[in-house]
Amino acid sequence: MGRALAPLPVNPTFLSLFLLLLHLISPFQPVEALGFQFSTFDPSADYGALEVKSPALIYNDALQLTPDSSSGTVDFMNKSGRILYKQGFKLWDGPPEAPTKIASFNASFVINIFRINNGTPGEGLAFIVAPDLNLPAGSFGGYLGLTNATTDGQTSNHLLAVEFDTFKQDYDPDANHIGLDINSVESNQTVPLADHGFDLAPNHTVFFHVWIEYDGGQELLEVYMIDEDESTPTKPKPASPIMTASLDMSKVVNQNSYFGFAASTGDNVELNCVLGWNMTVEELPKGTPAGLVIGLAVGISAAALAVAGVAALGVWAWRRRAAARDPNIVGTLKSLPGMPREFKFKDLKMATGNFDEGNKLGQGGFGVVYKGVLAAENRQVAVKKFSRDELKSKDDFLAELTIINRLRHRHLVPLLGWCHQTGMLLLVYDYMPNGSLDGHIFCGPERQTLEWSHRYKIVAGVGCALHYLHEEFDQIVLHRDLKASNIMLDSNFNARLGDFGLARAIDDEKNSYAELEGVPGTIGYIAPECLHTGKATRESDIFGFGAVILEVVCGKHPWRRAGFDGFQFLADWVWSLHRDGRILEAVDGRLGGDYAVEEARRLLLLGLACSHPIAAERPKMPAIVQIRSGSMEVPRVPPFKPAFVWPSAGLLSEDGDTTDVTPMTSSSRFGSGWRSRDVSKESDAGYNDSSPV
Repeated sequence: MGRALAPLPVNPTFLSLFLLLLHLISPFQPVEALGFQFSTFDPSADYGALEVKSPALIYNDALQLTPDSSSGTVDFMNKSGRILYKQGFKLWDGPPEAPTKIASFNASFVINIFRINNGTPGEGLAFIVAPDLNLPAGSFGGYLGLTNATTDGQTSNHLLAVEFDTFKQDYDPDANHIGLDINSVESNQTVPLADHGFDLAPNHTVFFHVWIEYDGGQELLEVYMIDEDESTPTKPKPASPIMTASLDMSKVVNQNSYFGFAASTGDNVELNCVLGWNMTVEELPKGTPAGLVIGLAVGISAAALAVAGVAALGVWAWRRRAAARDPNIVGTLKSLPGMPREFKFKDLKMATGNFDEGNKLGQGGFGVVYKGVLAAENRQVAVKKFSRDELKSKDDFLAELTIINRLRHRHLVPLLGWCHQTGMLLLVYDYMPNGSLDGHIFCGPERQTLEWSHRYKIVAGVGCALHYLHEEFDQIVLHRDLKASNIMLDSNFNARLGDFGLARAIDDEKNSYAELEGVPGTIGYIAPECLHTGKATRESDIFGFGAVILEVVCGKHPWRRAGFDGFQFLADWVWSLHRDGRILEAVDGRLGGDYAVEEARRLLLLGLACSHPIAAERPKMPAIVQIRSGSMEVPRVPPFKPAFVWPSAGLLSEDGDTTDVTPMTSSSRFGSGWRSRDVSKESDAGYNDSSPV
C-alpha cells in the first residue's frame, strides 16, 4: 500500500476557479456532427445511399414511399414502403441501464401528400428512427409501414416515429393529425392539425416543410411545420413548435439506429412523397469519452493543480475551436477535385478589418461581400460571408463552391479559395476594381456613363462565359441568375460573370433543373416557361442573357413598375420600336449618338431573339457567338412579339434538344402546382444588388 502524504495548503480562490473550470470542461465534448443533405433525389445516384423497400422507389426527383401514379404502377391499394438512409447512427452512449450521453439530431424535410382523383386519402406517412433497414410484412393500412398486427406495441420494435396521418382509425383523434409513435401506431401524443389551419391532404397541391429537432441533453423532441402552396412564397421555420414531447430516446431506440420514412395505403389511397431531406446527428465518441478526471487526493500540490489548470484550459480552447469547424463540410471540400486553397480565418478577418461595414461591397439574401486586402500578398480580394441560418448557409456555401471550384474561364470571376472556421462560411474571390455592371449602366450624374466600346465588349464577354458554361465545360452549367448586378468588371472593363449561388450543373443526358423551392431569379430575367414548368434550362439562361443585352444597350432595367411608354417590360417596348422601324431609338440616350449604329442594331435584334417567348425559337449559344462576331446574321425577328405558347409536350429544337416545357400534372411529384420565387435580393457574389424589384 502506498504511503499517504500530508496535504499541502491550497489557495481557496484558485481552487474555486479551478473547480469552476473543471465543471465547464469535464463533461464537454466537441459537438461534432454527422449528416447528409438531399435537396432533390436522383435515382441514378441515390440508390447507393438509400435503402428503398419496394414498392417504394426514387422517381420524379422525389422519394415515392407508396406507388406513384406517373411511374406506370396502377395498383395503389394496401401497400406500404420504407426508404431509409443506409448508414446507421450511434444515438446514445454508455450502458443501457444508465446511458451517459444521448445524441441530439435535427431533421428537415418537405412532404407532399396528394389525393388521387380527389378521393378520400389514406393512410399517411411517417418520419422514423428504426433498428434496421427492413420493412415489416403486412404493414399496410393503418400500420403506416411501421408495424403489423403481430408486432404492434411490442417494446422489442425499438421504433420511434412522427406520423402524418390522413385516415381516422378507432384510436385516432381525427383524419388529419400528427402523432408521436413509440413502438406502436397508437400514438403516445397527437396534435389535430385543423386547429392550426393545416390539411395534410387537401384537394390541391400543398408542400409541408417539417423540422424535427431532438435535444438529447434535455430529452426534448419538438416538431415545427409550415405549409407552402403555389400561391405562397417560401416561409421560414416558425418560432414555436407544433408539438413538444419529453422523450428519453435511449429507452426506446437501439444504440445504433437508422433514419428514414415509411408510408402506407389501405382501401383508400394517396401519393406519399418526400421532396428533400437534410439530416444532422451529433456524433458520439466511439470509445470512452476523453474527459479530464482529477482527484483532489491527499498529497497533490498547488503547483500540480496550476499545471493541470493550464493544461485543462488549453484542452478546452482547442476543443472549442474544433467544435466550430464542421468536419463533414471540411472533408467534403478537401475531397473536391481542383479545390483551391484554404484560407485562415484570422487572415481574412484582418484583411476585411474584422468585416467592417465600411468594406462592404454588397449584400443579398445569401450573404454579404466585403473588400479585403491580404497584407502578406498585397492582394485585393472580395470575401463572401454566408449569412442565412446555419443549415441554409451550408447548403448555399457548398452549392456555390462545388459548381465554381472547377470552372476556369477568362470571363468568370476567379475563385481564390475558401474558409470554414469559427462557424463562418467564407468564399474568397478575386477583387474586381470596376465593380458590377449595373453600377455603370444605372448610374447617377456623378458617374460618367459607360461608353459604347465597353458595352459591346461586355456583351461579348458575357456571351463567351455563357457559351463555356453551356457548351464547353464537361457538364452543362445553368447560371439561373443572369443580370447586370452579377456581371463584374475588371480594371480593363472586361466582363467577369459572377454569383454562382443559384447555378446548377446537370448531367449531359439531362437538359433541365427543377428547384425544390420554386423558380429562382428576378422579374424581367425569368423566362415565361419557367413559371409553368418550374425548370431551368439552357434556353431560360439565354432568355436572361437577352435581358442583359437589352439593358446594356438601352441603359434601362428589364422591368419597371412605372413602365416604358406603357410597357412594363423593356423587351416589349423594344419590340414595339422594332415593329415601327425605330429600333435604334432604344439605344441609351446618354450616349448622345456616340455608338456604332450597325453594332447597336445587331445587339438589339439579338436581344429580342433571345427574349422570344417560345423557348425553342431562341438561338443557341454557338450561334449567338457567331452572330455577335458578325460571321452569322441575326435570326429574323418578327415585327410583332409572338404569343407565349405552353405546349402539351416538350418542343424540340433542330438538334433534338428539348426545351423541357411539359406542364406538370397531378401525377407529378408537385401535383398540379408551381411556385415562383423572386430572389432579386439573394444576389450577393455580384457585390451589390440594384434590382428594381
